[in-house]
Amino acid sequence: MTRFIDLSVATRSTPSEATPVTIELLDHRTGATVLGLSPEDFPGGMAISNETVTLTTHTGTHMDAPLHYGPLSGGEPAKSIDQVPLEWCHGPGVRLDVRAVPPGEGITPDHLETALKDAGHELSHGDIALLWTGSDRLWGTAAYLREHPGLTGEGTAFLVERGVRVIGIDAWGLDRPMHRMIEDYRRTGDNAHLWPAHIYGRTAEYLQLEKLAQLGALPGATGFTVSCFPVAVHGAGAGWTRVVALVEDGRP
Repeated sequence: MTRFIDLSVATRSTPSEATPVTIELLDHRTGATVLGLSPEDFPGGMAISNETVTLTTHTGTHMDAPLHYGPLSGGEPAKSIDQVPLEWCHGPGVRLDVRAVPPGEGITPDHLETALKDAGHELSHGDIALLWTGSDRLWGTAAYLREHPGLTGEGTAFLVERGVRVIGIDAWGLDRPMHRMIEDYRRTGDNAHLWPAHIYGRTAEYLQLEKLAQLGALPGATGFTVSCFPVAVHGAGAGWTRVVALVEDGRP
């Protein structure tokens, strides 16, 4: 029997989003009028509803495509989200426990090696790596935007060079919080502090899943499959994604 674990957050207006989200409802009765009818023309006195949603492609749980990082990846035109191969978006998952990394700090290859050792797992081509920071406990609050660790450029290279095409995190972004990166850049003048995990994607193709949730509900570090097919927004650098873990529990 297959059990499904939702690793996504709901798309909504919340202090945890850096950009506004608006959802305008066309209710069941009003829906009739846009069709030139009245509610009473429909069975039960109600038509059908609709919603108009205004948001960015990086709102809610989403996937970043190589085009988000820059126009080229590995010297070739970077793929937009509608060009992402679907086979990259379904594969064995490995949860890497990096909860010991403090908010604002970088997740390094040493942290990843420790997490892999604790998981008893060696990365292979097609693994989907999920960074478990525990930051999803802050979802719904403004602290979610600022209180999380982030993957370093070296950490990104460590995973991608071992065959990982998709890297996910249960935080607002894969890199360190925006304010920390900008503070370090202004303090040092070194632009290597700015979005190093993202910018590594100009060197080699990979995908990011941001704003995951419930990684603690997984059965373990391994033993599950991840499905993360993005909405194919033409020419866009990201797309909304319902990320689900599939667990086979052995029951008929």
